[in-house]
Amino acid sequence: MKFTIPEIEIMSPGHVACQGCGATLAFRYALKALGRNTIVTIPACCWSVIDGPFPYSSAGVPVFHTAFETAASTASGIKAALEIKGMDEVSVLAWAGDGGTMDIGIQALSGAAERGDDIIYICYDNEAYMNTGIQRSSSTPHGAWTTTTPAKNFKKGPKKNMIEIMAAHKIPYTATANIAFPEDFIAKVKKAKDIKGTKFIQVLSPCPAGWKFPSNLTIKISRLSFETCVFPIYEIEGGRYRVKKPARKMPVEEYIKTQGRFRHLDKKTINTIQDSVDRDWEALLKKELAPEAAPARSG
Repeated sequence: MKFTIPEIEIMSPGHVACQGCGATLAFRYALKALGRNTIVTIPACCWSVIDGPFPYSSAGVPVFHTAFETAASTASGIKAALEIKGMDEVSVLAWAGDGGTMDIGIQALSGAAERGDDIIYICYDNEAYMNTGIQRSSSTPHGAWTTTTPAKNFKKGPKKNMIEIMAAHKIPYTATANIAFPEDFIAKVKKAKDIKGTKFIQVLSPCPAGWKFPSNLTIKISRLSFETCVFPIYEIEGGRYRVKKPARKMPVEEYIKTQGRFRHLDKKTINTIQDSVDRDWEALLKKELAPEAAPARSG
């Protein structure tokens, strides 16, 4: 029997994640792609807890737990030390949530990208500060309930487009991924491993507690995010866009109705979200069809 993803299991089952946690599955897949010759830096986030209480770790590889804002800068320092030692074959992975990436840690990530530091940065995007009580982040989508944007004052405005921000740095590889499509995600991490320079991947990681859905629906909701084009799957390599298209584009409401964080929304607001998703999707497809794309900066 031929397997489509690596059989190796590096992450142990002794983690302390919530049932149905998308971020845990994402980390498992990332390690399958990178292998054991990997060092990970994790800032304050869900995964700094999921990994297990000191001195235990479920990661299966060396892990540096760092301050909230320093995932990228710590990874850069580790990579520099490895290069001095001639250990270029070791992959350095910065693994952070959306709050530690798009808000608190964007300065360190932007600096690493500007320098072209040879690291892989993966943002597991659960669209809020889940570890500290489901507060809104700049990745929280329009209409969503959080503890700081309650139903009567739900999050206004779109989530930050971190992929385009990173693409503007002219790094050699930028991509989105989805845990409902493990082969695609693993292939992208493997590709990033073999590219010199700063690589950025944003993987959607549904959170049953924060998004308010039963834990057995994690993969279904992940798939719906793709089928409704709420969270497109694409990559930018050498300035060129490649977009994964659903067989049939489904209404955004099919995605929204699965999650309690959107239960308060009326039809008018849902239509507004649909219009925004449609515009963004069409704009993305036009980028893929562009005859010329801006070249990426080599590492």
